[in-house]
Amino acid sequence: MGEEVTYGGYLRLKELLGAQQPRTGEHDELLFVILHQTMELWMKQAIHEIGAAQEEVRSGNLVPAYKHLARVSRIQAVMTQTWDILATMTPADYLNFRGQLGTSSGFQSAQFRVLEAKLGLKDASFLKYHPEGGDDHALLANALAAPSLYDDALSQLATAGFDIPKSAYERPAGARYEPIEAVENAWLTVYRDTQKYWALYQLAEKLIDLDDAFLTWRHKHVITVERIIGMKRGTGGTEGVGYLQKTLARRAFPELWSLRTKL
Repeated sequence: MGEEVTYGGYLRLKELLGAQQPRTGEHDELLFVILHQTMELWMKQAIHEIGAAQEEVRSGNLVPAYKHLARVSRIQAVMTQTWDILATMTPADYLNFRGQLGTSSGFQSAQFRVLEAKLGLKDASFLKYHPEGGDDHALLANALAAPSLYDDALSQLATAGFDIPKSAYERPAGARYEPIEAVENAWLTVYRDTQKYWALYQLAEKLIDLDDAFLTWRHKHVITVERIIGMKRGTGGTEGVGYLQKTLARRAFPELWSLRTKL
């Protein structure tokens, strides 16, 4: 017989609950650590689900992909609510241990950049935060080089007979996506005849759910950071709130937003 499976053993709770190692004795530092570790766990699951959705979309099975994408949207909602917990920490609470964080910064989260890349928000400049030869550098480099979820969706539009240039979904590794009129026109056709293009229409709505939830997460992040540190620079020397505010203008699936004005 094999070794008995226990709750703690299966979940590796000894390792998991031992992974919190605050650098000070300040009460609120544990919250700060757990919150960010939890975010990383949810991002791991979101990346896992998007990967599964991409496999379905690439094979032309759009309907099974909906479940994976809907799950990611729910995960994003939980991640957004998490900022409310961090907001219970006052500026004074944070300043008690902020000096011990050194140059560590959310900019260094490889998984967050992988999540962005898988949605189509690729930016190779973030590779500089991860030493070459390391696991994080390889993880992000692979995500930048691989087709994004939006690339796969646009490829399906082309397969369905829409006039989508290959440059829309086959770009050089790491190249960011730029809006294309032909893509907007294709999505407009889908939205103007939803019964005929029901599967593509539902895929588009699942994508807009992801982008909406991502923007909501970003907005809540900005508000929470400003509430705790104001307009100070980030711990890694980043611009802080100023940079975060700029990210609110980014759209992973731009034509799915712009077409609404033309309907």
